[in-house]
Amino acid sequence: MKKTIDGKALVYCEGAFNTPNGKTAHGLVRFTERYEVVGVLDAKYAGQDAGEVLDGKPNGITVFKDFDAAVDALSESENLPSSLVIGLAPDGGRLPAEANRTIKKALQMGLNVDSGLHDFLTNDAVLVQMAAENNCRIRDVRKTPDRDKLHFFTGEIEKVDCLKLAVLGTDSALGKRTTAWILVHGFRNAGLKAELAGTGQTAWMQGAKYSMVMDSCINDFVSGEIEHAVVSAYKNENPDVIIIEGQGSLMNPAYPGGFEILAAGRPDFVIMQHAPKRVEYDGFPGYKLHSLPEQINAVEVISGKKVIAITVNHEGMESDDEILDACKNITMETKLPAFDVLRFGADKLIAILKEELK
Repeated sequence: MKKTIDGKALVYCEGAFNTPNGKTAHGLVRFTERYEVVGVLDAKYAGQDAGEVLDGKPNGITVFKDFDAAVDALSESENLPSSLVIGLAPDGGRLPAEANRTIKKALQMGLNVDSGLHDFLTNDAVLVQMAAENNCRIRDVRKTPDRDKLHFFTGEIEKVDCLKLAVLGTDSALGKRTTAWILVHGFRNAGLKAELAGTGQTAWMQGAKYSMVMDSCINDFVSGEIEHAVVSAYKNENPDVIIIEGQGSLMNPAYPGGFEILAAGRPDFVIMQHAPKRVEYDGFPGYKLHSLPEQINAVEVISGKKVIAITVNHEGMESDDEILDACKNITMETKLPAFDVLRFGADKLIAILKEELK
């Protein structure tokens, strides 16, 4: 059995799997050290392999029609979960009404429930009572810690002298976290010590030891929490490299993100995630995506650091040849190396980044 932090889990993603609104579920299906994922809930893909649906690579995780179907099948295989995890990441982080019914069924069975949404389950008295009656736990990952547990920026980041890389992007829901994990694993496979500084709820759900949740943190403490995550990873693990997960994008009208990561995380270099086929900002028709050169320039002007490479999200592309052509076109346009690390692996990019190790 896979060794995990919190045991087996069923991931709720009804109506959102294989869409940008299912990115939390996608991360858990691809990789997590916190759970052993035993199934995903989404009627659209019922009966299919979650890895095959998502990446064309079977991983043995079945997609079920609903909670009842999952429980029946997993009972037969003696593979029942101990947790239900909400794998949705919709605009605004709101909980759909149908999800509430599934959560109640899980609590009645005594399953723990973890959610990364802005609708806090622990604010629902009925759900809290059900959890108490069935001796299980509700955990709101995005709930801001008490102020006395938060950290203010100190400047201690300047003592971190390992290589620091930030994975930023040209939009939200673009694959920045997935790329960050691929790079962490790529460095580790190359015999180096690498740690992820997570900045969102999904990274925490995937088992990132050093993380904060940027979009629900009180503004005065965002920089300090980023610094604390990076400094803690450095002090405790003595890594060769720390990868800092990006959020949103500098120019996204609804999810402007990245400035605090540049200011407080103080990366040595930036890796820019980009979807060449994307024309408008995710979820906001009419808001044209700023060009890749514009976004690279914005990052470099703000941070004084170089964008060292582009990582490509292949959404909307039909073939490997089309992806490789897109990478070549990006290199011609930006004079930067471009890679699709999800499709082709990170070895070539890791070779470039290793040259910058301190």
